Amino acid sequence: MNSVVQFIKKDIVLCISVLLAAITSIFAKPSFEMLVNAVDWRVIFLLFSLMLVIQAFRYINVLDIIASFFVVKCNSLRKLYFALILLVFFSSMIVTNDVALLTFVPITILIFKRINLSCVNIIILETIAANLGSSVTPMGNPQNLFLFSYYEFSSLDFILMSVKLGIISLILLVPTICIFTKSKGLIVVSSENNNREKFSVKLTLLYLFVLIMVLLSVFRIIDYRVSFVLSFVIIGIVNFRLLAKVDYALLITFIAFFIFTNNISSNQSISSFFSSILKNENSVFFSGVGLSQIISNVPASLLLSTFTDEAVSLFYGVNIGGLGTLIASLASVISYKIYKNEIVVQDESSNDKFILKFSVLNLIYLFILILVFFFIK
Repeated sequence: MNSVVQFIKKDIVLCISVLLAAITSIFAKPSFEMLVNAVDWRVIFLLFSLMLVIQAFRYINVLDIIASFFVVKCNSLRKLYFALILLVFFSSMIVTNDVALLTFVPITILIFKRINLSCVNIIILETIAANLGSSVTPMGNPQNLFLFSYYEFSSLDFILMSVKLGIISLILLVPTICIFTKSKGLIVVSSENNNREKFSVKLTLLYLFVLIMVLLSVFRIIDYRVSFVLSFVIIGIVNFRLLAKVDYALLITFIAFFIFTNNISSNQSISSFFSSILKNENSVFFSGVGLSQIISNVPASLLLSTFTDEAVSLFYGVNIGGLGTLIASLASVISYKIYKNEIVVQDESSNDKFILKFSVLNLIYLFILILVFFFIK
């Protein structure tokens, strides 16, 4: 019994997602083919490829070198916060919130280990920055890409709509960073001797090639299956042990959420319920915010778009709705999992600290941006 409790505590998000998928499958009774089609395999394979190449860079200490660069260039805590958070904010507009967090959260953890400070606050702010920054462009996150295509927005109309949220988000982030870095003191670097013996220029260039192929898949320039095979084969040949470093629990979490969403969207009673309540822009907005808290904003977009033509309200609802609970945005699950695997293993109490701070700060941002919606709509 104790082992079961420990397993649940260790990966509660995974357990919740699998439980939701299992319960809803009992009632929906989907066929095997429906279960397979419910999963966005492009997302799953891209996540796998990105996690694998990041592990490859980590193994040859490239991430440690990047971390050292930031520590040298940013000689105060405030400068470091601004550099990393703004880097995540703007890069998420181009490479998606998932990729931005997969790339910069591990680097952030390494930096804060070197300077002997807790990284809880900055990772939470990076997660918020990624979710808000990615809302500015159609390719910034999956729900935007879907809404942009589904409602046939012009590029100009989309940017005019989204840039308002982006500017206000940036305005909110600046004072938040200042509050969390009241001490402007110089960073004291750990005297720990970082091992760089594994660094290799040839391997760095090889892994950089793999990363570029994966990013080209993110932008749909090449097929995601091509980048998956390349990353799997190349990194598997160079160091097959890295295949065991991929966070397969995170991939299962995503698969379970896809199945859960498909199950509830196929339910006739649920469909009738949303048809009856989505009558105006406010109801669409609050439905987007509320449903995102339960099933995350990507599936919320897919589900609600079927029942409404209020594209602008739905855009604001699901993008602002990415704040709040940990599962409101699956990108948040990514940063939490990276943090948990790196930090919680060493200090289990830091898990509760992360979730509490994450929830409080995200709910504050959610409340503020809900008020902002009525100003910018």
